[in-house]
Amino acid sequence: MKGQDIEERAVLLGRYIIENNATVRSAAKQFGISKSTVHKDITEKLPIICPQLYPDVKKVLEINKQERHIRGGMATKHKYEELAHHSDKKA
Repeated sequence: MKGQDIEERAVLLGRYIIENNATVRSAAKQFGISKSTVHKDITEKLPIICPQLYPDVKKVLEINKQERHIRGGMATKHKYEELAHHSDKKA
């Protein structure tokens, strides 16, 4: 991803997010860049570079924002289930 044109990267990120219902975090991991870079490219650059793509990306990001507390709760639940599972094995 390094050395790639910023405009091209913003469009690729936008398409990836739409096609995969991806989070900023997962897009950053996929493209090997920081979450801050993804967020800046999507929210500041994409509306200027490709305004027809931006509304769909924004829709996915809004859904992800609404669901993040659920994903966080599920991650915490999973963490404690794993801890309980490991402590059962030791006993």
